[in-house]
Amino acid sequence: MLKNYVTYDSLPLYMIKDNNATFNINFGTSDNRTLNTKDLFFEPTLTKSGGNQVLSMKLKVSEGNFLEYRYVMKPTEYMVDFTMRSQGLSASFDANKPVTLDYSLEAFRKEKSISYENQQTEMYYEKEDEKIDYLSIGDEDDAEEKEVNWVAYKQHFFSTILISEQAFSSAKLASKTLSIDQDIDTTFTKAFYLKTPLALQAGELNYNMNWYIGPNDFQILKKYDRNIKEIVNLGWGIFGYLNRWIFIPVFNFLQLFIGNYGLIIILLTIVVRIIMSPLVYKSYLSSAKMKVLKPEMEDINKRLPGKENAMKRQQETMALQSKAGVSPLAGCIPAILQMPVFFALFRFFPSNIDLRQKGFLWADDLSAYDSIYELPFRIPMYGSHISLFPILASLAIFFYMKMSQDQQMGMQQPQQEGMPDMQKMMKMMMYLSPVMMLVFFNMYASSLSLYYFVSNLLTVAIMLVIKHYIIDEDKIHAKIQENKLKPKKEGKFRQRLNQAMSQAQEQQAQQKKKNKK
Repeated sequence: MLKNYVTYDSLPLYMIKDNNATFNINFGTSDNRTLNTKDLFFEPTLTKSGGNQVLSMKLKVSEGNFLEYRYVMKPTEYMVDFTMRSQGLSASFDANKPVTLDYSLEAFRKEKSISYENQQTEMYYEKEDEKIDYLSIGDEDDAEEKEVNWVAYKQHFFSTILISEQAFSSAKLASKTLSIDQDIDTTFTKAFYLKTPLALQAGELNYNMNWYIGPNDFQILKKYDRNIKEIVNLGWGIFGYLNRWIFIPVFNFLQLFIGNYGLIIILLTIVVRIIMSPLVYKSYLSSAKMKVLKPEMEDINKRLPGKENAMKRQQETMALQSKAGVSPLAGCIPAILQMPVFFALFRFFPSNIDLRQKGFLWADDLSAYDSIYELPFRIPMYGSHISLFPILASLAIFFYMKMSQDQQMGMQQPQQEGMPDMQKMMKMMMYLSPVMMLVFFNMYASSLSLYYFVSNLLTVAIMLVIKHYIIDEDKIHAKIQENKLKPKKEGKFRQRLNQAMSQAQEQQAQQKKKNKK
């Protein structure tokens, strides 16, 4: 039992209880029997050594001949030292039969939503090259691996990890989903299984191991030098880097001064949006420049209509943009630069155990969904409840996309023949994105929906300030006209692009002549 934590319904939180776990050694004996330690009696002895508690479990064959499991439990530590050794049993083991360890566990349900808990519940393991791998979160998965250092039975916020100083030479690993969200009274969510051979040393068992039985707290796991912190899914590549080195330290700093975790999320969101606001400004400025140029681009389209003038039309459009000092990519790059932050925080909030069972407004648990009404029926993909934060986040993203679309429409070129209707696509996305957020985030952590709600609301506010108080379209137009009068040397890339387009235009003209003949 973990004393500092309780389940979603305020019951004691057990990791191992009532035979939900089996740690069994299977071996053959010299008199041709097969024994399983789970069927045998171990004599317990509890002592103290310094400030530590030491539990010895001995399977005695005779005086001086035994198999011992020895656990050293340190105060305030979730890591337990575990020694597995035999003495005087070398003659009892059948050297021709393998000694195998079977370790299985059925994980107790601990969180409000079984389906969401199962999405975060999986088996992790480390190979000898320190590469972390895992089994699928799907219904069933299995794998066979060589040289495994540790195996973690990971749930959303808690894990049981078996770590061996001597790598397991091979391992059969398996996981299976035991329940889905409809099983509201279920006891277990997933089953995990490990089978591995144990090597004998001079005919005896001698393994030094550790058990980690505790929370998936990145700061706690990080202090153990066994790479087990990687079970906290903070994202890969740059997303994980942002979480480890920016968002976790900032979040921990804010915790020192603010006790309300909803306010911490809001303040963190404000900090992120302020830092990202120059990118929003750059994107909006680029859109405003393109909007000012739109009448001239429309003149080019009217003067050079049809597919046969597509190359020429594109060349003149690019030349106009170059003279005006406008890049059509300038609006895309700031949006792309914001994507790593979006995906990093998508991983950060659901994996943050500090948010577990912390309330804010109507949400009683920021790590779970914030139900305001229980439905008498179940809607596929949506669930049987209504969460309010996803509704607010969906409304906020709708208004954000509406503003973005209005700005994009003002700068968009008229639809060209043979090209997709971008206006229709953008309008469809404006309505589809909020619906997708409403459906998929209904079962997600309310902290994530709170972040997206506040983030999009702030972005709309920043865009309104930029539009009405910072950007002056008359000044932009004057600056563009000034740029057009300046001699501008083409870059090498644009020169090569223009050459390629000219060659393509010549080939097109030659092809037309051949077709006429």
